[in-house]
Amino acid sequence: MKLYNTSSKQVETISSLSNDSKIGVYACGPTVYDYAHIGHMRKYTMDDVLVRTLEKTGWQVNHVMNITDVGHLVSDGDTGEDKMEKGARKTGKTVWEVAQHFEEDFWQKLDRMEVRRPDTAPRATDHIAEQIAQVQALEKNGFTYEIPGDGIYFDTSQDPHYGELARLQLEEQKEGARIGVTEGKRNPADFALWKFSPTDQQRAMEWDSPWGKGFPGWHIECSAMSMCYLGEQFEIHTGGIDHIPVHHTNEIAQAENATGKRPFVQYWVHHNFLLVDGQKMSKSLENFYTLDDVEERGFSPMALKMLFLSANYRDELNFTWESLAAMQKGYEKLQRKAQQLLEQSAYESWEDVPEVGAVTLSAELQKIYDDFVYQMTNDLKTPQALATVWKLTKCKDVQAIVLLKEMFEFLFSPYNKTVYADWTVKLCSGSPRTLINENVFFFF
Repeated sequence: MKLYNTSSKQVETISSLSNDSKIGVYACGPTVYDYAHIGHMRKYTMDDVLVRTLEKTGWQVNHVMNITDVGHLVSDGDTGEDKMEKGARKTGKTVWEVAQHFEEDFWQKLDRMEVRRPDTAPRATDHIAEQIAQVQALEKNGFTYEIPGDGIYFDTSQDPHYGELARLQLEEQKEGARIGVTEGKRNPADFALWKFSPTDQQRAMEWDSPWGKGFPGWHIECSAMSMCYLGEQFEIHTGGIDHIPVHHTNEIAQAENATGKRPFVQYWVHHNFLLVDGQKMSKSLENFYTLDDVEERGFSPMALKMLFLSANYRDELNFTWESLAAMQKGYEKLQRKAQQLLEQSAYESWEDVPEVGAVTLSAELQKIYDDFVYQMTNDLKTPQALATVWKLTKCKDVQAIVLLKEMFEFLFSPYNKTVYADWTVKLCSGSPRTLINENVFFFF
């Protein structure tokens, strides 16, 4: 399995830190203050394709994705309002009600996209102690300072490796050029680890700490929780390309200087933007569509998934309703072809179709399958893999149905029933949490 590593700027062969078949994948998850748009869905769809491909090629994957329910300020410069409190004001609900509502909506959207849920989905508010402990470790190691009345900050000048992921040059940065102006910062790139609560008002989300009452900075949650579930060093970390210069750069600084171990992550995998009619999609611009919008116009979530698969995850993808309509027709045609192949085979249902390894393939089918696997395991070349699927539907070999099922399970969803009613998230403390949501789905 090969992936493009943002850190090295090269396509690299994946290996395990433990020299076995186990691999850790951490995905930056949603900030649950508003509805997830289809740009978010593209990222989580492709994360799922990555995990499926890793599993299909023999890896035992531990997939962790965080839920940000506190501390994500509207500005990367550690200023402005907490997005959760902004969402509460917008909806007229408490921040806790906002977080629960939008998190549940997020999971339901993933289910409708038939994107598998991660093995673990820790919430930031359930891991305040771990975040405080990491700030204390950084403080002990000499990487922090306090801005009175503001918070505890990371001193980037103390880290000779700061910014290597994004190729940042600290001496060339100007205050406000990247992350805004904060009075009292020693260096333009310094960032908040712990923010103090205002003295003249009570925040809806705040906790006691060694430095006083307050709340964690946004970046500290991901380094603290990823290390909690995957260890101080792990294999793969995914996110959007917009996270490279700030969020992921800061995650690395926190983790490596808290533990003294480098690298924090072996492979950084970054997804490109989904554009809408040629413009960047974002909540701040209010030009985004949700999965609800897609379905209300009569389109299948699988057509949207097929649109996502039509471009490599590292390339920009432009969404238009016309392109989605074309994918809807293509998806429906693919379903009909698949059903025809099933009816022409000796199998009564999709559940009866065996795994690829259980049958002997003809030379033609083996060549098609080898090409498909090559495309998927060489930096997830999903457009080329889709082309291989279409090629397979034209094959007259009765065993083509075996390959088609395998290809669908790479790209779309498993054929076996998936029930999430008993899906649990185990916290570092060991106490389970069950999400109140049951969803059963099939591909066909």
